[in-house]
Amino acid sequence: MRYVRLAGSSDQAPPPRPARFFNMGTFDGLPDTSSAPRGSEPERLAALREAGFEGVQGADADAARDAGLHSAASGRLDTPAEARDAVRRWKDQGHVAVTLHAGRGLESDAEADALAGAAADAEAEAGLPVYVETHRATITQDTWRTLQLLGREPRLGLNADLSHWYTGLEMPYAGVERVADFLAPTFERVGFLHGRIGSSGSMQVDAGNDLAHALTLEHVRHFVLLWTRAAAAFRANAEPGDVLPFAPELLGSQHHYARVFPAGDGQLREETDRWQQALLLCELFEHAFEAAG
Repeated sequence: MRYVRLAGSSDQAPPPRPARFFNMGTFDGLPDTSSAPRGSEPERLAALREAGFEGVQGADADAARDAGLHSAASGRLDTPAEARDAVRRWKDQGHVAVTLHAGRGLESDAEADALAGAAADAEAEAGLPVYVETHRATITQDTWRTLQLLGREPRLGLNADLSHWYTGLEMPYAGVERVADFLAPTFERVGFLHGRIGSSGSMQVDAGNDLAHALTLEHVRHFVLLWTRAAAAFRANAEPGDVLPFAPELLGSQHHYARVFPAGDGQLREETDRWQQALLLCELFEHAFEAAG
């Protein structure tokens, strides 16, 4: 695997650091009550830059560059034969990385190995970081299986969307610190993260009002622990100029992610302002990154 680089050569580059990215899916279906930037895509991209983001995922690469932002792609890998051309296309479009959902979670070990190997081969050929996402209904849906996969394909990099494991595998029931220790080899492969915080029973829940409040919440502290482990592995392995993108991906109720509750007028409203939560998640990850030092 390779880490994302946004700077020049290593002899001039800054120390390894986190980078704020923003998954554009967070804008999908936002209610009128959200404080998120409005307007056209260029206007929203400009607002993201002003808010301190360095990159986006899910936007047109040229539009992102025009706004002074880096861009990452995302996609699916259903067959090994798709990998080479897809990764080359994303490279040619100017993206700095790509995250992939690989398979459907129904593959044999041999089929999963073929997908992972194709992703790693495409990365090596194109020179574009490729990260297979930890996601339900894919080849990385299970922690044990993912560890075995990494043992067989040591070149594979991961996009850690840890809500899928935390909620999908009810991580607190096993003990979060115990699971974090078990996942140490996985954290060594993390080169990109999606920001979302879940509970034992819900994939996307309120992370708090601000940093101080968030850190009093047990489920938030669990994610900070996991992110700290990933950041520590990155800091130990990265070289000057490498960055670790963190992209909040807070999806709407139309995707059954954002929870909705009756408001005073009887209408169902999303639990949180996803824009404000995205900014808070970035603060939490940066807190975790500092704690890893």
